Amino acid sequence: MSQELQFAVSQFLFHKSALCDTRQWEAYLDLYDEDSVYHIPQWIDEHTYVQDPNQGLSYVYYEDRTGLEDRVFRIGTGKAASATPMPRTCHMINNVLVETLADGNVEARVVWQTLYNRQGVEGCFYGHATYLLRPVGDGFRIRKQHTVLLNDKIDSVLDFYHV
Repeated sequence: MSQELQFAVSQFLFHKSALCDTRQWEAYLDLYDEDSVYHIPQWIDEHTYVQDPNQGLSYVYYEDRTGLEDRVFRIGTGKAASATPMPRTCHMINNVLVETLADGNVEARVVWQTLYNRQGVEGCFYGHATYLLRPVGDGFRIRKQHTVLLNDKIDSVLDFYHV
């Protein structure tokens, strides 16, 4: 893995976070392939989470980008009561580990944290995420996002903009 690839992947993920924090939803959606998978599994026990979203519960599971598109549409039209008003968020990405796979795609494993404030109530979500990225031109498209939420005692809304 080259330093250039490490830098490019890190910058891509930082950019994704910034788009989410600034609610630039169309640009955010453009980072995902049409058939990209988005998964946040639930925990089965203290150390095991659901591996197959068709065999267990998930906090969020979208088989393709249309799930994210639907959420963005509902937020934009005010039809997502759980996101009205939208929280202010601050996404942080750390410990980016990058590996080029045999098929030319790139796997990025990260540690993430999102701080948020909604109607004066502050909170935090954090965990690990693995991204499968497809190189395109001078950037990437997300093929798969698998996010493991480590603090799963959820006392508020959990949505895609929290991770």
